[in-house]
Amino acid sequence: MLINDTPLTALEHVTQLFHDSIAAKQRASLVLPAQVVRAANIMSLCLANGGKILSCGNGGSAGDAQHFAAELVNRFEVERRGLAAIALTTDSSTLTSIANDRSYEQIFSRQVEALANRGDVLLAITTSGNSANIEMAITCAAMLDVSVVLLSGHDGGRAAALLNTNDVEIRVLETSTARIQEVHILLIHGLCALLDKWALTSHNDQTID
Repeated sequence: MLINDTPLTALEHVTQLFHDSIAAKQRASLVLPAQVVRAANIMSLCLANGGKILSCGNGGSAGDAQHFAAELVNRFEVERRGLAAIALTTDSSTLTSIANDRSYEQIFSRQVEALANRGDVLLAITTSGNSANIEMAITCAAMLDVSVVLLSGHDGGRAAALLNTNDVEIRVLETSTARIQEVHILLIHGLCALLDKWALTSHNDQTID
């Protein structure tokens, strides 16, 4: 890595990554908190009404989808009842059978079709916004009256154009995949923190205020 045409040492390189990540989060803090609250509100009302949250993504985003589901089903930072969440990225037999018999593009949409009910929420995670299987999952969710929370990056890609007015996009305005993923983790923790808090209260009308 070069800065001003000068090679960085390994220590300087890692330090620069810290600075870049902090800067990306600071930029996100100026524009994304309201969307996080809105998304958490949709998720909380879904759970309060007996619904569930399905999460999906590819690669590192698949790990983020599993991370989110684990925090809800088990716990995040407080002790509370388990919250209904399923990561669509974890069942290798289901994933490979769909990919083999149908197509890789349908690995999430087929599961949404099978598992989602009206009033559920789909958390779709994609740094590019151009993953075909995420696009198909969003399209399937719309047909089932399932709300979508999209964690995206850069310009939102094709996935952002598929959202309905009741859906929420939380777009990280960065071009580096690594920086986008780092902010996605923070966004997921923000969602989990609010769901923790609201799961311990009796009211179901959380607002941005």
